[in-house]
Amino acid sequence: MDAKKILFIAQEITPYLPESEIATICRNLPQGIQERGREIRTFMPKFGSINERRNQLHEVIRLSGMNLIIDDTDHPLIIKVASIQAARMQVYFIDNEDFFQRKHCISDEEGNEYEDNDDRSIFYVRGVLETVKKLRWIPDVIHCHGWMSALTALYIKRMYADDPCLRNAKIVYSIYNDDFKTPFRKEFAGKLKMDGAKDSDLKGIKADTSFIGLTKLAVDFADGVIQGSETINQDILDYIATKKNTPFLPYQSPDVYMDEFNKFYDVVLGSK
Repeated sequence: MDAKKILFIAQEITPYLPESEIATICRNLPQGIQERGREIRTFMPKFGSINERRNQLHEVIRLSGMNLIIDDTDHPLIIKVASIQAARMQVYFIDNEDFFQRKHCISDEEGNEYEDNDDRSIFYVRGVLETVKKLRWIPDVIHCHGWMSALTALYIKRMYADDPCLRNAKIVYSIYNDDFKTPFRKEFAGKLKMDGAKDSDLKGIKADTSFIGLTKLAVDFADGVIQGSETINQDILDYIATKKNTPFLPYQSPDVYMDEFNKFYDVVLGSK
C-alpha cells in the first residue's frame, strides 16, 4: 500500500525553536517526504518564545474559535500558520493563552517543568486532530515526534475511532531521549478517561505517569515505532520488543533516515 498523505505532529521545529535532534528532523523530514511525492501537513505548539512577527505567523480565522474542554475548563483553540519558503511547506501552530503564552517551552527559567505539561499535551494533540478535521484532510499516516505528541494514537483509536477523517490513519511514534523529569500529575489517567479512554487502556499510566509510562502508552497504541535517538531508555526498548506485531524501525543515521522512514510508512500502512 502506498501512503499518499503524511501528517507530522512535532514537538519542536527549527527555525521556530533552537536546533535540537527533534527540531532538526522535524524541519527536514516533512520537506524530504514532500519531495518524494507525498502530500504533507505539519504541526507544532505555538510556544511563547516563538517570535510571531519575525517568523510571519498569522492566525487562520476559519480554523480558530473552537473551545476544547480539559478537566471541566474551556480552553479556546487558536490556529496560526507560517511558511518555510525554502522548503515550500507550511507549518500550523496550535496556540492557547493558558498553555502556550510562556517565555519557555517545557520548564520555567529555573528549569522547573511546568505542572500542567499533562494538560498542555492533551490540548496540543486534541487541537491538532480537531484542526485536521476542519481542514477535511484525511491522512494515511500520522508521524508523531516528541512526548508532547505521545497521546495521539490513544486519541485516534478511542476518541476519534468513528471519525471519517482519522479512523483509518496509521500512527507512527518516534521515540527520542527527550525525557521529562517530573512525572505527570496523578489525575492524568482520569482526564484521559473523561475523554473516552478505557480503564484497560490506562492501567500502565495509572501506575507510572513518568516519561517511561507515557512512552509505553504511546507504544501500546502505535501502529509503528521508530527509535529516533541513537540511544533511548533501555526499559522502553525492552517494552517495544514485547510488541511482536508492531513494526519497529531501529535508529537510522542522518544520511539515510529520510529514505528509510519513507519506506517504513508504506510498511506500517500495509500492516494489520
